[in-house]
Amino acid sequence: MATYLEFIQQNEERDGVRFSWNVWPSSRLEATRMVVPLACLLTPLKERLDLPPVQYEPVLCSRPTCKAVLNPLCQVDYRAKLWACNFCFQRNQFPPAYAGISEMNQPAELMPQFSTIEYIVQRGPQTPLIFLYVVDTCLEEEDLQALKESLQMSLSLLPADALVGLITFGRMVQVHELSCEGISKSYVFRGTKDLTAKQIQDMLGLSRPAVPMQQGRPLHTPEQPVISSRFLQPVHKIDMNLTDLLGELQRDPWPVTPGTRFFPLRSTGVALSIAVGLLEGTFPNTGARIMLFTGGPPTQGPGMVVGDELKTPIRSWHDIEKDNARFMKKATKHYETLANRTAANGHCIDIYACALDQTGLLEMKCCANLTGGHMVMGDSFNTSLFKQTFQRVFNKGFNGEFRMAFGATLDVKTSRELKIAGAIGPCISLNAKGLCVSENELGIGGTSQWKICSLDPSTTLAIYFEVVNQHNAPIPQGGRGAVQFVTQYQHSSTQKRIRVTTVARNWADAQSQLQHIEAAFDQEAAAVLMARLGVYRAESEEGPDVLRWLDRQLIRLCQKFGQYNKDDPNSFRLSESFSLYPQFMFHLRRSPFLQVFNNSPDESSYYRHHFARQDLTQSLIMIQPILYAYSFHGPPEPVLLDSSSILPDRILLMDTFFQIVIYLGETIAQWQKAGYQDMPEYENFKHLLQAPLDDAQEILQTRFPMPRYIHTEHGGSQARFLLSKVNPSQTHNNLYAWGQESGAPILTDDVSLQVFMDHLKKLAVSSAS
Repeated sequence: MATYLEFIQQNEERDGVRFSWNVWPSSRLEATRMVVPLACLLTPLKERLDLPPVQYEPVLCSRPTCKAVLNPLCQVDYRAKLWACNFCFQRNQFPPAYAGISEMNQPAELMPQFSTIEYIVQRGPQTPLIFLYVVDTCLEEEDLQALKESLQMSLSLLPADALVGLITFGRMVQVHELSCEGISKSYVFRGTKDLTAKQIQDMLGLSRPAVPMQQGRPLHTPEQPVISSRFLQPVHKIDMNLTDLLGELQRDPWPVTPGTRFFPLRSTGVALSIAVGLLEGTFPNTGARIMLFTGGPPTQGPGMVVGDELKTPIRSWHDIEKDNARFMKKATKHYETLANRTAANGHCIDIYACALDQTGLLEMKCCANLTGGHMVMGDSFNTSLFKQTFQRVFNKGFNGEFRMAFGATLDVKTSRELKIAGAIGPCISLNAKGLCVSENELGIGGTSQWKICSLDPSTTLAIYFEVVNQHNAPIPQGGRGAVQFVTQYQHSSTQKRIRVTTVARNWADAQSQLQHIEAAFDQEAAAVLMARLGVYRAESEEGPDVLRWLDRQLIRLCQKFGQYNKDDPNSFRLSESFSLYPQFMFHLRRSPFLQVFNNSPDESSYYRHHFARQDLTQSLIMIQPILYAYSFHGPPEPVLLDSSSILPDRILLMDTFFQIVIYLGETIAQWQKAGYQDMPEYENFKHLLQAPLDDAQEILQTRFPMPRYIHTEHGGSQARFLLSKVNPSQTHNNLYAWGQESGAPILTDDVSLQVFMDHLKKLAVSSAS
């Protein structure tokens, strides 16, 4: 029998699913006593080399309220050609195409190795991908030039039949017509006036004309409505035109007198509104990306986040706490309305914000969060961080196709003993009420279906369940609970596809079989699932309240699963399957997802955006960064994220997901300054300096978004990135304690992991709590 760790890994590789508990408590009462909810991390489009899509449609259960897909867990009567649905127990006939099936000749969807299977749907018109660039022209000359070059480069990466559009904005918003030859023509809108979708469509001449008739028959088929697409043209037709048009883009001509204390007037809110209205009127429910490139905060019109005078700084956390952020509520409402309209149409909004100050990501975050769009934050469009990240949006997978999918819906079905409490991730609710929807909501609840307008192979949702089986109605020994995830989406090749994953786990009675449940706890998945709940709450609750809630949950978990004698902290022990969990919670409490100190509101929004969509491995790196040490004592090795790892004769490489930090210890830095690496007799020192650079390069080449690269040394100003992440086991308060190991003391009043664990043990064993 494989160990639980192997079982968890196999399931993740095959199905893209990680559950917090892999044996389920069989009653509601016992499940609530488990503290960590029964939940899973689902990566709907997890890349698999061995999953060729099948060229037929799925077979559905005939009960209208169920409609589950035929899967390996169904019972099949091969002689009568019947199958029983494992969710509602309805008996169904196989369709005629399955007449030849037998136990020896099974269709793929009944084989156990195809617990995840992908179907290609042949029906319905195929529509091309659409990319609408919305470009800020209030940039510095150098920035604007770099952005224009990146946009021109992206045209060569798009499929030839993809449709492209261009909107530019400053004080005014211009929608460029791309179909006219030799003359550039655009429609100009005032940046201070919000327009309804209907007004935008009328002004741009997008209202659908009556279908022309010929001898009583329409000329166009209903699938191809007559749409004015002057603003969205296939790349192969307008490649040259658009390249020239981008090359000729000028800085916004409205003067901002040098030396005056004014921001340039930037109508981001209206530009986005026009982009959303344009796509609503032309291509509803089609894979489309609105790509917003902005170099500063919106300063006029609907959606403005700061006035145009520099003497009024953009809001800080302090202003928000004191309710002193004048434009925040109104701006957030404007962008939320746009985000909901975009999501309803299955389009997504990407935000590329590059500026040294804040750009209003806090107010605009819902545009990317609700529609599954990318959010990228940098200092300038002229950095490799932006250029490479933008290029990676168009990366192709091993099959030569874009790693992006559009307009997905996720439908979750469960066994009778389970209900769905909600989901957290880049999705919106489709308000599908049903028998399997729980009253208690965690995250975006009250539904069993969600819309994900854009997703890629790493997009991951957290889905929370509730066990509803009553304590006095035991589930028969050997019973299994099942969950089915049905993801319908538009593939980047414009095919419609359906991916179905059906998983099952054993039920166990928590009173007699607690050790089975305990052994099957996945502490990594549980840490990420609890962290997502914490970060979701932090969006609407005070920071200290969220930390108190996380602490209470951790203490309760230790009381339930720790072994100890009452009131004796030294006797406290946690089994191996729980031993890392408190450490993850310690680092989560200090992370930028829950601590806003030293981060601007935009930065917090950016960090939380990525945490709510990345897979388990990346999420764990964000919670507890990885630290590698390079020295003359042996090959590079992972070391504890602790101040005791900072030694003078070591180089450290830290990966926090958002930053890659290379830190030279004191002695190494001195040797480098003395130039030893250039002397032939110190060849090995030269190799030692190079090794972390090569490893950092490997991470920088593949990660999306590209992390910030920081090279620092002992005493350097940027060493703070490393010092703020490590566990401060040595601080100025205990520096002279007897018998202390060597290492770098950290100037902080934060508690160390040791102190945190001592407090936790005390509270867990206390008879008062």
